[in-house]
Amino acid sequence: MNEAAAIKLLFAVGPSINTRLLAAILASSALLTTELRGLQLEPVRAALSFFVDPIRYMVDMPATLIEQTTQSINSYTALKRENELLREQQLVDHTKLLKFKALEQENIRLRALLENSFKLGEQVLVAELLSVKMAPYEHVVLVNKGTRFGVHPQQPVLDANGIVGQVIRSLPMSSEIMLITDPSHAIPVQVNRNGLLTVAVGSGQISRLNLPFLPNNADVKPGDLLITSGLGGTFPPGYPVAVIDEFNPQPNKPFASITATPKAMLDRNRELLIVWSNSNPIPLTSKSPGKETGSEHNDE
Repeated sequence: MNEAAAIKLLFAVGPSINTRLLAAILASSALLTTELRGLQLEPVRAALSFFVDPIRYMVDMPATLIEQTTQSINSYTALKRENELLREQQLVDHTKLLKFKALEQENIRLRALLENSFKLGEQVLVAELLSVKMAPYEHVVLVNKGTRFGVHPQQPVLDANGIVGQVIRSLPMSSEIMLITDPSHAIPVQVNRNGLLTVAVGSGQISRLNLPFLPNNADVKPGDLLITSGLGGTFPPGYPVAVIDEFNPQPNKPFASITATPKAMLDRNRELLIVWSNSNPIPLTSKSPGKETGSEHNDE
């Protein structure tokens, strides 16, 4: 009997699907009508929300997590790219700032050269340093002005502080300048304090000149300014050359040991002044100045 009852229950037929649908529709209609006409179902709705809301949140959770993860990844990527762009811009701005500082220093040097050119009262030309010869004890530099600009050998060269050297070779687009510290260079000078005349010779060291032809009792002392004497015709008089820093008498020798520090910044210059002097002698011939000038340029 028990087995027959179980089989009967297994194959028992309940209400049809249409009946169930009709019952659900009637129940829904009754609930909607009741809710529209009053608030009797609010407590039931509130009670059911404790069970329905967690299920709704769990259903929405995967989509919400995916959306938040996508936004986080996009935000991280955008911030990372923006950070890279800002770093690149910072590097570019820093490089420009360095260039601006270099331009500022160059402007200061050019202003100093310009002021010095007004003080000279002579025709000058600003030349830019191109290279420095690396041969030992040979202090020669190359500048970017040559015969196309009228530059010729034996022209004096200055910076904003004093004598740098003289032109020794002039090419169409460049010129070589021997510094006053070159061992083969000598410049006539005089002590500005008392007018004592002597010659300053290059020592082969960029920061030192020698005065080898002054006696032990010469009226020279440390701190004396040496200026060009104008003798020899290459350097016009009155240009600062160096400052005496050591005076050591040598009783066993005819001349004292005297050294001086150049006024010009020989190891730091980027721009130099090439000077045209107005000390050319007046020709004692019947030739016109124009022809004489032209013949000189042809000889050069």
